[in-house]
Amino acid sequence: MRRLQHLRPARGATKASSRRGRGRGSGTGGTSGKGHKGQRARSSIQPWFEGGQMPIQRRMSHKGFNNARFAKTFQIVNVENLDRFAADSVVTPDILKEAGLVSSRFRPVKILGRGELKKALTVCAHSFSSTAAEMIESAGGSVEVLS
Repeated sequence: MRRLQHLRPARGATKASSRRGRGRGSGTGGTSGKGHKGQRARSSIQPWFEGGQMPIQRRMSHKGFNNARFAKTFQIVNVENLDRFAADSVVTPDILKEAGLVSSRFRPVKILGRGELKKALTVCAHSFSSTAAEMIESAGGSVEVLS
């Protein structure tokens, strides 16, 4: 019976690594393919060494601060998309998720004021633009800000 420990690559799929510095008869004896003398023939050079010029990690600036890591990313819903709900209904992030207007019920939702709203709705969201809040209230609805 075949088992995982018996699996091996197909014949010819792998190649043995060349063993350098193992005598003249191996083909890579003597200087082991490194030529004669010089810095690159020795073992002390590091891959990041740049020949004595100022290294890249010291040339690059590491100053400054960016607040993008800590910024809140809102899921955007426009007022025109709220017109699909029945009049006098309560619209919450859970209902927006069920309707497919937002992708997650756990990320904050912001309502923006593009389009028109003709129905009175109670809209619950984490944030509202001033025009969106004005449109919802002018249509006879109300705005509730979630924490």
